[in-house]
Amino acid sequence: MRHVAFIINPHSAKKNYQPFLNELQEKIDHPIYYISDSIEGTNRFIKEHFNSVEIFVAVGGDGTISSVAQHLIHTDKKLAIYPGGSGNGFANETNFGKNLDQLLAKIKKNKFQEIDTVTVNGRLSINVSGVGFDSKVVKEFEKTTRGFLNYIKVSLAVFFRYQPVHLSFPEEQFTKYNGHYLMLNIANTRQFGNHAYIAPNADKTDGLAEAVLVKKFPFTYGLLFAYRMFTKRLKEDRYVSFVSTSAMNVNADTEDWHLDGEYHAIPSPVNIKVVPASLKVII
Repeated sequence: MRHVAFIINPHSAKKNYQPFLNELQEKIDHPIYYISDSIEGTNRFIKEHFNSVEIFVAVGGDGTISSVAQHLIHTDKKLAIYPGGSGNGFANETNFGKNLDQLLAKIKKNKFQEIDTVTVNGRLSINVSGVGFDSKVVKEFEKTTRGFLNYIKVSLAVFFRYQPVHLSFPEEQFTKYNGHYLMLNIANTRQFGNHAYIAPNADKTDGLAEAVLVKKFPFTYGLLFAYRMFTKRLKEDRYVSFVSTSAMNVNADTEDWHLDGEYHAIPSPVNIKVVPASLKVII
């Protein structure tokens, strides 16, 4: 498989990438791979192999996938995934699991789907990005040991002290949504990760993103909110609103954003734009 290259994030999956690498070397003679030590190193590796490689495989979480995908937008190169993150939302939504044989079979077939991506002030988002509560959770979560239970602990700790973010939308069709919110998420796919479906009707091939506006709710409602998320039943009510759009501008009184689960400081105004059919993903 000389036309395939693997980019491995050694910090994903609790830094336990060696079993994957051992299996890869057993099943492929002299695989092309890179154990990433930095974003700059990943960028350099992809550029060095861009002309000779057809499929780039991201081994890690949504942040790793996004850092690889940014080089493949609007090209004939294809993305494949071996999930190794905490939530693996994008991998779940594109039907990649932790089975190397199945991954290699997909690569051999070389069939692909063109999906949408999103830009947030020009920065790439492939899965779900947002501002508010979940951005603060991501910021705090990055200070801890990764893992779903730690994510829940951090989320609960942040929830009780978090003050809603004020959002304003300059376009006339969105001004009715001006106000204070727990969070705003821009969903290209349906889920954050760990099968928590923040936008159950999102479609990564329809040229639209789902803007999910969530007002601060009482803790008792939080149990219903979580149940609906994990059962794909989240719907509009007095706390939740959905807006399907190909573009949106927003002003927020915080710079705390997350892009695909990675913290970013992004000052307002923020321009959100869907880039249709811009990324080829192996199916």
